Amino acid sequence: MKKASIFKAFSLVIPVYNEEKRIKKSLERIVQYLDKKCDEYEIIIVDDGSTDRTLEVINEVSNDRFRIIKSEKNRGKGFAVKKGMLTAKYEYVLFSDADLSTPIEEIEKFEQYAADFDIIIGSRAIKGSNIEIHQSKFKEFLGRVGNRLIQLVLLPGIQDTQCGFKLFNKKSTAIFEKQTIDRWGFDFEILWLARKMGFKIKEVPVHWINDFGTKVSGFSHYVKTFRELLKIKWNSMLKKYNFKKND
Repeated sequence: MKKASIFKAFSLVIPVYNEEKRIKKSLERIVQYLDKKCDEYEIIIVDDGSTDRTLEVINEVSNDRFRIIKSEKNRGKGFAVKKGMLTAKYEYVLFSDADLSTPIEEIEKFEQYAADFDIIIGSRAIKGSNIEIHQSKFKEFLGRVGNRLIQLVLLPGIQDTQCGFKLFNKKSTAIFEKQTIDRWGFDFEILWLARKMGFKIKEVPVHWINDFGTKVSGFSHYVKTFRELLKIKWNSMLKKYNFKKND
């Protein structure tokens, strides 16, 4: 495959909500890494209505590479990611979870595919992935069931739609203009939109460490996400999405 450097002009989008206890450590690690790797970069923090000291902690770490976007109320991770992706200015745009469950260094695994694919997604479910700290057995079971349903209903062939580590070239960020899901189901909606619009997706195995402070908890989360899956399918059947193929 052809080589392309994703580090010449790089945007990183991080959605945050009540992250005062872990965001400083994550940002310090990210800045240290990107300072070494990138010619030009920006870090876009989208605060989704935090009610703790998240913004104060971010301001302790931020520099002129940072842009901070604040929502007055909590709208959901999908809404925050969408806001950040649509304001990113550089050629390659990564969104990453604030806890760095997928370490920022894993982005290097994506570089070899950047010239040939529009969207590159981290995966915990394909050969070569490495889960250092697992979720509970019950959560892992629900995750496997969820992934199978997502493949059956929307995205055959993609093993892990929910890993919070995805890279887009600037052209493919157009999918976020059509995004309708504000919460956890946005991941499979944007990938489904990408396929419909003709963008090429590559799934790459990554190293992943479960963070026990995750906001995803309880069976109700999975029920709500399943409802969002059905909503996307229903809206598709009603032709509520207007598609334009990627040129």
